[in-house]
Amino acid sequence: MGALPQDEFHDFVAARRPTLLRAAMLLTADRADAEDLLQSALTKTYLAWERINDRGALDGYVRRTMVNINISWWRRRKLEEYPTDELPDTPIADHTRRSELRDGLDRILDRLPARQRAAVVLRYYEDLTETEIAEALGVSVGTVKSTVSRAMAKLRDEAAGELSSLE
Repeated sequence: MGALPQDEFHDFVAARRPTLLRAAMLLTADRADAEDLLQSALTKTYLAWERINDRGALDGYVRRTMVNINISWWRRRKLEEYPTDELPDTPIADHTRRSELRDGLDRILDRLPARQRAAVVLRYYEDLTETEIAEALGVSVGTVKSTVSRAMAKLRDEAAGELSSLE
């Protein structure tokens, strides 16, 4: 006899939560927002649990849900912060060189528009194919290619200044 749906869902969340939270953090760039995003996506997944026939596609379903929710949040968000060319002076904690580089890369990634950040995260952090990303974002493969290409160009431009300041 198979497990009850709520037990299956609980087992899925217990096994996949860390990976899904990492993806959510990369999408939102904030731990609290990432936890909210993952919780919202898991709630929607639980409500649709009985309708999801392919249990092997659950990660993709949750990722797609997170991307959709995150885009909705971005659309509703009022512009409360104004971009500036000057970064505030903040002391860098005594971390290893690798941590500093990672933090610098995260800051650069945070500056990308939501769609570009989502495409880069899904491609290079989650290692999805262009076809899988297109499905997750609901766009064509060509759009994924151009979005990732533009995002990588922006990342390269910004990396020169951001990461060189750490040396």
